Amino acid sequence: MGQLITYLMKASEEMGFSLTNQQLQLFQRYYELILEGNQKFNLTAITEPADVAVKHFVDSLTCLSALAVPEGARVLDVGTGAGFPGVPLKIYRPDLNIFLMDSSKKRITFLNETIASLGLASMQAVHHRAEDFGQRGEFREGFDFVVSRAVARLAVLAEYCLPCVKVGGYFVSQKGPEIDNEIKEARKALEILGGELQQVKNLKLPIIHDGRSLVIIKKTKATPLIYPRKAGMPAKKPIQ
Repeated sequence: MGQLITYLMKASEEMGFSLTNQQLQLFQRYYELILEGNQKFNLTAITEPADVAVKHFVDSLTCLSALAVPEGARVLDVGTGAGFPGVPLKIYRPDLNIFLMDSSKKRITFLNETIASLGLASMQAVHHRAEDFGQRGEFREGFDFVVSRAVARLAVLAEYCLPCVKVGGYFVSQKGPEIDNEIKEARKALEILGGELQQVKNLKLPIIHDGRSLVIIKKTKATPLIYPRKAGMPAKKPIQ
């Protein structure tokens, strides 16, 4: 048994996730693909087996502890990078219909190769800026859940993500432990964009005991059509 699987089994069990042998093998193969892809695409600085198992794989799964995600739900991962949290979610919950979105064409190339190599059905990676993606008719307010892991400050991230969430759906932002100021900054943006803060769930990752926050936002009304604004504007001039 390899180091990654050893750490992954321990860490996932501590967080309440039971992985099958097939899932463990998929995670092992995903890890190997990340190491291979890192040589061409500079995907992540975290490469040690224990760190990948906990900081990438199990950390990604924790967003499932935020809410009950129904079978077959449509999920969008904004700014997915090397596939976090979307690919681990798909390995653990193969029933989910997951879109991975990133602004880097190289990362999307890696992800589509990874999806094919792992045999993950009902999953695709798309090359878009979040501002443009949220204005496309087939994707706007088209997802039950939108997830994102530490891509930007919450006020900016809300403008990227909430336009894609169905009314009644949820946006889950995975953040570090210090989140109070970001939430205060984001209050106006959430109100304008149709989001309502439901809960902030604090947790600690197993083994390394790093703190994390899950910011859970419900979409309570439609987002005004002017949002998201054109590329670059949400980061330059966050809604205040």
